[in-house]
Amino acid sequence: MKTDKHIIDKRYEDKHKEERKAAHAVWGTSMRREDFEELNKFLKKNRIPKVTLIYAGWAALREQYKD
Repeated sequence: MKTDKHIIDKRYEDKHKEERKAAHAVWGTSMRREDFEELNKFLKKNRIPKVTLIYAGWAALREQYKD
């Protein structure tokens, strides 16, 4: 009997949950809906992943706040 994909995926997720939590972080944050929609359109139009935006912003802030 073949195991359903969702069951296999669930087992994998359960097995690797702690590993993922140690390797990645998620920010629970919010912004104005209008800004969010504009930002998403910009990112989609330019094919920019959100993580690229975060790293670029971080690099710009580090440069701005250099001693």
